[in-house]
Amino acid sequence: MSVSTSIELDPFKLAQALSGLNFVAGAFHPAASGKTFAVNNPATGQEVARAPFSEKADVDVAVAAAKKAQKEWAKLPARNRGKLVAECGRVLSEHVEELGRLIALETGKALRTESRIEASVLADMFVFFGGLASELKGETVPFHPDMMTMTVREPVGVVGAIIPWNVPLLLMAMKAAAALVAGNAVVVKSAEEAPLTVLRVTQIMNTVLPSGLFSILAGFGPECGAPLVEHPDVKKVTFTGSVETGKIVYKAAAEKLIPVTLELGGKSPMIICADADMDKAVAGAIAGMRFTRQGQSCTASSRIFVHESIHDEFVARVREKVDAMVMGDPLDEKTDIGTIISDGQFDRVKSYIALGRETKGATEIVLSAMPTDAKLDKGFFVQPRIFTGITNNDRIAREEIFGPVCCVIKWSDFDEVIAAANDSDYGLAATIWTTNLKMAMDATRRLEAGFVQVNQNLVVQPNLSYGGVKASGLGKEASLESMLEHFTHKKTIIINMQ
Repeated sequence: MSVSTSIELDPFKLAQALSGLNFVAGAFHPAASGKTFAVNNPATGQEVARAPFSEKADVDVAVAAAKKAQKEWAKLPARNRGKLVAECGRVLSEHVEELGRLIALETGKALRTESRIEASVLADMFVFFGGLASELKGETVPFHPDMMTMTVREPVGVVGAIIPWNVPLLLMAMKAAAALVAGNAVVVKSAEEAPLTVLRVTQIMNTVLPSGLFSILAGFGPECGAPLVEHPDVKKVTFTGSVETGKIVYKAAAEKLIPVTLELGGKSPMIICADADMDKAVAGAIAGMRFTRQGQSCTASSRIFVHESIHDEFVARVREKVDAMVMGDPLDEKTDIGTIISDGQFDRVKSYIALGRETKGATEIVLSAMPTDAKLDKGFFVQPRIFTGITNNDRIAREEIFGPVCCVIKWSDFDEVIAAANDSDYGLAATIWTTNLKMAMDATRRLEAGFVQVNQNLVVQPNLSYGGVKASGLGKEASLESMLEHFTHKKTIIINMQ
């Protein structure tokens, strides 16, 4: 089938053009079974496209093509591979507006505050990793004067990448760009809620890359994800998603003894000290909680510990700022806050809001305002919430909600708040806000998280090593380290010169 690679700014038209298709072995294909499932616009509940219901037969075709393409790709000089991956980034940068609009349509993320930005970072990630190709270096080892001893880095082979729906472009790029530069082929299993934009990205990249090297399949975990992980020719799995599914992936990969990278959940703490710059802390909390993304982020600062002396002022100022945000049509430039992704996630978030209301001592603060446009009546819109008066032991403060529900907890003793921040199964991200350098450095040493920031709350960026500890996952992404350690293996070579 032929779908033009010309820039298409009408996301509804583009969604229909991509409907029912995977991109495998350099071309569009429907699922082998012909089965499809609906892709809906979360702002209206309306179906905008179909996606192929991929199964083991589709996985087999994609992996076979990837295995064949990878052998030739690995023979290319590393810098040549890097140039092609960087060229993918350059070409994708021409499609930022198109991709931003399409991702807003299928995920409900606001175009101006979320989706357009994600499309930009996507392109940057490929350019960044393309420039790291020359770093695929080995070492010489002083083992014996009569023996030339060295190490070289070699690709692992075919990589299976499973991505979620909340930031699918960014997370696909972090996995695919690193794997490709290192000399691997990649087969992606997209999230069933958001298969369209990553499909379009794959099509665009295949105008640059060799056929079969980079493929994508839409489908569900049991029917598509599991066969991908279990396939004997998949030599590495990289997964982002829930802890529960991550454990399933880990067990399946362990049966084959292949390496796995897991980026899982989070319940990230933010500590605001009495001396913090209030303006910066308020802005950082709003950004960190990802209110514009409806809180659908594993790094969301959903536990905010505020010193008791500034607690009330902080809450009041956050409320004022978020109340001023506009919730509405994700494709409208005036919109700050979009929607929840799906009806299932919508119900989950509402259940946690109900739980918060039932929590002893809790006070619910409702923020912003629901859209008034009648065409959005069936959309998955949820007003952000702050719950105060709770403890770190309450369920809404311990379980990942993945929605716009924030717990604000008072503290007075620094050692106790560090202990509370660490009292979690998760360890993905953490932030502290203070003008006291000694206190800041002390916190960065003691906080049990893989991504710690002081007086800022940046999202993941190229060249910032990203990944969690504890139940938040295994391994790092978005850095030179991730490319070398997770997508190559080291071979030792000894040449006896006697």
